[in-house]
Amino acid sequence: MMETERILLRPWRDDDAAALFKYASDPDVGPRAGWPPHKSVEESLEIIHTVFHSDINWAIELKATGEAIGAIGYLPAPESNLPAREGEPLIGYWVGKPYWNQGICTEALELMLDHIRKTTDIKY
Repeated sequence: MMETERILLRPWRDDDAAALFKYASDPDVGPRAGWPPHKSVEESLEIIHTVFHSDINWAIELKATGEAIGAIGYLPAPESNLPAREGEPLIGYWVGKPYWNQGICTEALELMLDHIRKTTDIKY
């Protein structure tokens, strides 16, 4: 787990499915991040079990509420089908619309980059 004064980065849990659906069903959120809005809590739970089930993806939890309000993760470039320079990791992140423009993604990104520096040999 990684944290700042406002947020925690932690593994996704099954009980996050309702919060994930609440934010990921917003048509202004998913398409900006490259995926369609979620259609049900069950779909959100399936995303937790598949896409978010790894040691390189985290829920962004707002400490004040204990709610998962977004996600952040990375892929080493060779593991992705997206364009990247050799050896350069690719990152992805999003937060629910009520939390836009509050610096939360910047905090989460700083935590994740520090984690990558300390735990991997990825150079960036």
